[in-house]
Amino acid sequence: MKIIIDAFGGDNAPAEVIRASRQAKDELGVDILLSGDEGVIRKCAGQIGVDLADIELLHAPEIFDIHAQPVTIVKEGRQTSLAVGLQALHDGRGDAFVSAGSSGGLVTGATLITKRIKGIKRPAMTAMLPTARNRFILLDAGANVECRPEMLVQFAVMGSAYMKCVKGIANPKVGLLNVGAEETKGRELEIQTYRMLQDAPVNFVGNAEARELPEGGYDVIVCDGFAGNMVLKLYEGMGAMFRDKLNDWFSGFSGKLSALLVYGKIKTFRKLMDYKEEGGGIILGAASPVIKAHGSSDAKAFFNAIRQAKLCVEGNMINEIAKTIAEMEGKT
Repeated sequence: MKIIIDAFGGDNAPAEVIRASRQAKDELGVDILLSGDEGVIRKCAGQIGVDLADIELLHAPEIFDIHAQPVTIVKEGRQTSLAVGLQALHDGRGDAFVSAGSSGGLVTGATLITKRIKGIKRPAMTAMLPTARNRFILLDAGANVECRPEMLVQFAVMGSAYMKCVKGIANPKVGLLNVGAEETKGRELEIQTYRMLQDAPVNFVGNAEARELPEGGYDVIVCDGFAGNMVLKLYEGMGAMFRDKLNDWFSGFSGKLSALLVYGKIKTFRKLMDYKEEGGGIILGAASPVIKAHGSSDAKAFFNAIRQAKLCVEGNMINEIAKTIAEMEGKT
C-alpha cells in the first residue's frame, strides 16, 4: 500500500510532515510518496535528521496558496504539491492521499482531478466529533453550503460506509440534523430528506437536534454544509473553552494537588477532545481516499491522518460506497 502525501500542506510543513512520513513508513508498514519541491524536502530532512532513503519523492515546484480560489488548482495551480499529489492518486501511483493544505483546494481537486465515485453528486467534507460515549462522523462539514435531499441521502450512505469499514461499527445509526424530532419539522430540505432516508439502505433513526449530539446516540449525522460547518465551529470553540477551563481549575498548588486525584479522567477527557487523535476529516465521494489533516497538525496528528488513510484502504471503503450507490441507482 502506498500513501501519497502533500509535503507542503499545513502550518508546520514540511518538517512535521516529513517526521510523520518517516514514522508511518517504519510503524505502519506503508510506502510513502511525498509530493513537493524535492530539493527543499531533502534539505529539510537533513536538517531534522530524517532518513529519506526508502521514501519516494514526487517533484512539485509550487505550493498551493490557502488564500487562492479553489478552482485555480486545475488551472494555475497544476504544479503545486497539492495538485501533483492528487493527479498521482488519479493515475494510480498511490492508494490514498493526505494533505493539511487548503480545504477548498483539496475538495475541488478531489472532485476535478481525482474524480468522484460513479453516481456521487457531490463529495462531502467530514469531521469526527467527540461525544460522551463515542465519536460520530458529521457530513457535510462545509463543502456544500446548499444541498438537495438526494445529496444528503448519499452523505448518509457514505458516512455509514466509513463508520462500518473504518471504525468497525456493523450497523451505524444515522441521524438527520434538524430543529425537532418530528418528521414534519425543518425546512423542505429536511422534510424531503427524512422521507427519502426512511427508504435508503442505511440505519436511519430519525431527526437529531443539536443538543443531542454530545450525548452520543448517533454514529452518522447528515446535514447541509452550512449547518454542518456551524456545528463544527461550535464544537471547536467549546473544546477550546474546556481546555482553558481545565488549565485554570488545575493551576496553582491546590489545583495541581487536586489534579493528581483525577489525573486519569483528565487525561481520558483531553484525549477525547484532541483532534490529533483522529488525524483528519475524510473527503467522502472521491474515487480514492482523500484525507484533510488539520492545518496546524504536528507530526502526531499527521501520523494519525496517514493511519486513517491506511484504514480506509484496508477496509475497502470506496468499493462499499460504490456498490451501495450503484444498487440504489438500479432501483430508480
